[in-house]
Amino acid sequence: MALIKVTNPTDKIEIVGEFKHIQLRQAEWVEDDATGEKFGSPQYSRRVIAPNDNVSNETAEVQALVAAVHTQEIKDAYTAFLAEQANELGGAE
Repeated sequence: MALIKVTNPTDKIEIVGEFKHIQLRQAEWVEDDATGEKFGSPQYSRRVIAPNDNVSNETAEVQALVAAVHTQEIKDAYTAFLAEQANELGGAE
C-alpha cells in the first residue's frame, strides 16, 4: 500500500455574477493507490477567471467555457465597469 496525493483541478465549475466570473474549485485528497480508498477530507481551493483574463494556460474544457460565456458584450461591460470603479476611486482621469 502506498499513499498518494490526488488532485482534481476542476472539481467544480461555477459561473457567477453580472459579469459571468468563472470560479474553479480544485480538490486534493490522499488515497491508497492500490484500492482507491480515500483518507481524510478533501482540501479545496478556488480561483476566479474574470472576463478579460488570459486563459491560454487553462484546460481545453475551461477555455471552451470561457469562449462561450465571456462574450464580447460581457467583456466590454466588464471593462467599462472597471473604468468606472477606477474613476470613482480617483485612479483614472
